Amino acid sequence: MANVVVVGSQWGDEGKGKIVDWLSERADIVVRFQGGHNAGHTLVIDGVSYKLSLLPSGVVRPGKLAIIGNGVVIDPHALVAEIAKLAAQGVAITPENLRVADNATLILSLHRELDGIREDAASNSGTKIGTTRRGIGPAYEDKVGRRAIRVTDLADPDSLGMKVDRLLTHHNALRRGLGEKEISHDAIMTELTSVAEQILPFSDTVWALLDRERRKGARILFEGAQGTLLDVDHGTYPFVTSSNTVAGQAAAGSGMGPGSLNYVLGITKAYTTRVGEGPFPTELTDEIGQFLGERGHEFGTVTGRKRRCGWFDAALVRQSVATNGITGIALTKLDVLDGLDELKICTGYTLDGVEIDHLPAGQAAQARIKPVYITLEGWKESTVGARKWADLPAQAIKYVRQVEELIGAPVSLLSTSPERDDTILVTDPFED
Repeated sequence: MANVVVVGSQWGDEGKGKIVDWLSERADIVVRFQGGHNAGHTLVIDGVSYKLSLLPSGVVRPGKLAIIGNGVVIDPHALVAEIAKLAAQGVAITPENLRVADNATLILSLHRELDGIREDAASNSGTKIGTTRRGIGPAYEDKVGRRAIRVTDLADPDSLGMKVDRLLTHHNALRRGLGEKEISHDAIMTELTSVAEQILPFSDTVWALLDRERRKGARILFEGAQGTLLDVDHGTYPFVTSSNTVAGQAAAGSGMGPGSLNYVLGITKAYTTRVGEGPFPTELTDEIGQFLGERGHEFGTVTGRKRRCGWFDAALVRQSVATNGITGIALTKLDVLDGLDELKICTGYTLDGVEIDHLPAGQAAQARIKPVYITLEGWKESTVGARKWADLPAQAIKYVRQVEELIGAPVSLLSTSPERDDTILVTDPFED
């Protein structure tokens, strides 16, 4: 049996929630390995929608163990609120079905405030990144700066105060420089102690738990957030998130060795979307872009922000296939393309008149590239709800085959609506 890593192959919002939920029925354990509550997944189960930000998708399924790994930054108050929200929908979250890595970093109010202060200043200068203002980036900064407060620190009140002082030495210096009021030691201590009793029951040595379960033969599903093109190293820097979103992070962000990661499934939308600032070579600002946004309900699960829409960019996804080691893709939202007379796929770019086959790393070069397209005939028939290849129009199948050829990876699953069962299975990743 294989352990499976799920990653987004574009700029996020590819439909990972549905696919992870579909796969979680076959898994024993579902692990989040990076990001924070800036990520959003919408699951539709028996007509009921569940909106998750921090919790792994597996928590809504009975009998599954959900894990938040050490690579995730955790806002403890947001976690408590999300647990309560699911409880109101009849989903019980207890230490029996949710474990949180004791070495995961916490997001505090000072991180959220700093995120907003910086983004406001950048907006005024025209250099904003487009963050969700949830403190994700500042928390990761403190992690790599070795001054973060971690889940395990909540269980050690005798040394917590010293660690808070060290953190505030840095943050209050920043705040003074930004003309902001300093934060008191007591305020942060109260913030942490007020939530400690609600968080600590979930705390565990996750790397050891996963190792034990792997040795028993458990099937483990690793769930990423955002998308490859938002990776801090491999994305459209600086318009990226503050963590590594590629498949390799599943090992580092959970404490499970890379040799135990068997199948990488890249979730890939049949067109391209992006939220926030940054380059977008195939973006459509015309009526087709509006059509894709309206038909695809392209609004962020967490922020409600409208997503930018454009044609499928095979050059970008081909790059993601390489950087993730993608075994196969789950192609989502094919049904959104129903009814278009023609479809375009970007196969590469021109940069200053020279053809290139990948996205350059430089920000200035990314802004200058022009997409190179091929054009395919569209289809008028509906693909909504298709569950086998015979249900698809011939031109839709041709489109899928063209995507496979251009990105260099096969389609393992094909999604034709938000409903979890409206999925064509080609290869079961757990059985590959």
